Amino acid sequence: MDGHQTATKTRPTSSDSTDSSAESLLRSAGTVAPPPPASHLDEKNPSLEIYNKKELIMMPPEEKLKHFESRAKALEDNQEFDACIRELVRCVALTRLVHGDGHVKLAHAHARLAKAYFLFKGLALQAQKHSSKARELLSLTASTSTCREETLQVLTCLLSINLTQGGATLLTANLEEAESAFMKGQLIVEELHQMDGINAVEKMQTELEISIGLSRVYQKQRRLEKALGQCAKSLQLLDDSGKPEATCSVYRDMAAIERDRDHLEKAAEYLSKCHEIQTSLYGPQHKETRATQKAVEALTRAPAATDKRRRKGREEMRSHVSSTASGGKDGDRFK
Repeated sequence: MDGHQTATKTRPTSSDSTDSSAESLLRSAGTVAPPPPASHLDEKNPSLEIYNKKELIMMPPEEKLKHFESRAKALEDNQEFDACIRELVRCVALTRLVHGDGHVKLAHAHARLAKAYFLFKGLALQAQKHSSKARELLSLTASTSTCREETLQVLTCLLSINLTQGGATLLTANLEEAESAFMKGQLIVEELHQMDGINAVEKMQTELEISIGLSRVYQKQRRLEKALGQCAKSLQLLDDSGKPEATCSVYRDMAAIERDRDHLEKAAEYLSKCHEIQTSLYGPQHKETRATQKAVEALTRAPAATDKRRRKGREEMRSHVSSTASGGKDGDRFK
């Protein structure tokens, strides 16, 4: 089963991830909190109550499903990601048993598992597999949804599917599909907001996740103006949000884009803003603050070095033109 593919309770290490990693994308949007200090599961927490095998066998499927859903949520809260995914795998099987193949709740169960694979482990292929299954199931139920509540359930599930597929296909460099998924997600956000299916804070957080995802898609596609436009939208969404870490991440993205455009002074300007935030949050001696300061210094030196190389190149060209001009025919080309 899919749950057996996870062997540790840690997220991917930083050496295994990139700026477009699942954790980076979600953390940039402010939807993932930094991992707390290591802790053990609270044995007094009813949702983490341990049942013996006999008790679980005797438990009705509906009650068993509620039990594993509660455990999955509690394990997620305690940063026990592999255990959380194992419980979500069980939830998929139990949801099928309780509600059947054609129920929207089974689509939700697959969507939750897909999101967990993407967010907690960065496993893009597993995330795509289960999000695709969720979309397939929704196609069977969406046409029969008549009441407002059912429509909201379908739209909420579709939003989760598109956000997961957008992030997962960004990880696998399927950029056209990633852009399409994020754009579909944006349309669903608007529809949900009009139906009062999400509040203003949820709308802002989701739009932020989408704008950050799109900026990274466009950066990889070398559509740098559009990438900067999405970053500007992210900063607007973050205005007065109280999420300095997310703001810092956006400035870092903007610096990378400007560097790619060979606008080194502008890149240094954005990194300096990031450095100011880090200094306020972590102090000047923190390793992230110091690393950013070194990057700012390197970018600040780079334009001077570039200008020096350009001056040297122009002098060499003038010397070359002068020498060839005195040689006759070859020199005629530069006249």
